[in-house]
Amino acid sequence: MSVQEQARPRSEPRPDGSPGRESHARGWRGLGWGFVVKLLLMALVNAFGLAVILAAFRAESWFILGASIVLLLIADVIYFTKRALPLKYMAPGLIFLLVFQIFSMVYTGYVAFTNYGTGHSGSQEQAVEAALIQDEQRLPDSPTYPLSVVDRGGELGFAIVDGDGDVRVGTELEPLATVGGAQVGDSGAPTEVPGWTVIPRAQVLSDTELQQRVTNLRVPVSDDPERGSIRTRDGTSGAVYNSSLEWDPETQTITDTETGTVYRSTERGSFVAEDGSSLPAGWYVPVGFDNFVRAFTDERLAGPLLQVTVWTFAFAILTTLTSFGLGLLLAIIYNDPRIRGRKVIRTLFILPYAFPVFMSALLWRGMLNAEFGIVNDLFFLGADINWFGDPMLARLAVLWVNLWLSFPYWFLVCTGALQSLPGDTLEAAEIDGAGRFRRFRSIMLPLLLVSTAPLAIASFAFSFNNFTLVYLLTGGGPNFRGSSEQIGATDLLITAVYQISGVSGGSSDYGLASALSIIIFIVIGTISALAFRQTRKLEEMQ
Repeated sequence: MSVQEQARPRSEPRPDGSPGRESHARGWRGLGWGFVVKLLLMALVNAFGLAVILAAFRAESWFILGASIVLLLIADVIYFTKRALPLKYMAPGLIFLLVFQIFSMVYTGYVAFTNYGTGHSGSQEQAVEAALIQDEQRLPDSPTYPLSVVDRGGELGFAIVDGDGDVRVGTELEPLATVGGAQVGDSGAPTEVPGWTVIPRAQVLSDTELQQRVTNLRVPVSDDPERGSIRTRDGTSGAVYNSSLEWDPETQTITDTETGTVYRSTERGSFVAEDGSSLPAGWYVPVGFDNFVRAFTDERLAGPLLQVTVWTFAFAILTTLTSFGLGLLLAIIYNDPRIRGRKVIRTLFILPYAFPVFMSALLWRGMLNAEFGIVNDLFFLGADINWFGDPMLARLAVLWVNLWLSFPYWFLVCTGALQSLPGDTLEAAEIDGAGRFRRFRSIMLPLLLVSTAPLAIASFAFSFNNFTLVYLLTGGGPNFRGSSEQIGATDLLITAVYQISGVSGGSSDYGLASALSIIIFIVIGTISALAFRQTRKLEEMQ
């Protein structure tokens, strides 16, 4: 080896173009355990993505299919190229933001412009199928046939034994047909069917998804649909069911063959007859701004919603002011070094904030009970005060419980803010002759607002949507009389939206609920933007 080769750093390439030893080592380290772990993680991501894509394709959900393909391709490009280094760290958060935040907002906006809800929750084809199924009735002269559930390559069917003792098999698309070579068990149902796998009854009963498919299955008796279809309730016997409704896709009408009534499809997603009657099954269609207009013009809805809106603003404002005021007062008192045991007292004040909200709400619900509540027994000498039956008392109870839950937060915030105030400024004001109130109003409070105003805005937004406390403490009650929805005096806009959506039971109106959600979002966003502009002015004054 020459002197030049000995002096050349090992990391530099040799004159013949071959890499040095360190370059080789660096290359091998690039394909080390880190690369293997990344490869395994991306394999899992791609496997999950492909599973979602296949499921979306089978369900014919084209939007989810397209979005899944795009997201999977973006993830592969980011993590298998060297130029997208910042995105390797940002991509997971951005994807979760897109899926759980932006998609939810966009979908809520889409639903707000439709009539999606009870009776309008699917496509027109699904509405037609639901209408025909709901009208199905068992034929009076239909015998009960011994039946077995059979499978052929994932396609379910029924095998029955007819009155002549023959075994007949069919599926949803294939009418019953006689099959030879089948065997019948002691129960009278087929046990072996050539070309088919007989599913044991125990498996049908234990598998909830399979049981649902079996009870929804309808096998035509023959090519003539008017002769009905075989249905089963228990997977062991079946009967012939038929519907008096007939669907004509050309004229977009459903005709009741028994009464002659013709139901025509409308632009509102319903089947309506000339006499004004309609079928309960419908489908969702775009309705424009009808949900927004109905929220302000429907007399049975607009009045209660207006009261709920006023109470929501009052609740959010009063909650923010009272909790901030009480927390600041206690912080000032217990910031005085002359008070002994301040650490213990501060710890006790924090306890309500440390308890879970749902536990505190349920505890206060029991304490304020009119019959056996401890509040009436101890503080009001056993008086029969119906805290949750009177609208004003219920609102006072909500405000009091929320104050008890939220003042420790402001106590902590104000204590820290007070301890960070410049002592020389306060001392100079005291030397100049300013009293305690003047020092508080002119120096302490403005300086406190600089650091606490953004938190007050966040507290206002949280109180505006304080669903947990209202729902668990009062349930929104007492309800307004004459309201078309189950809306009450203590309902906030968010709980009113929950009641209108029908998630808790009853009829649902997701379109109206989504429209109200958008209105709430706009209101809170506007108020927060204006409030933050004011906080910037406070910072400039400082």
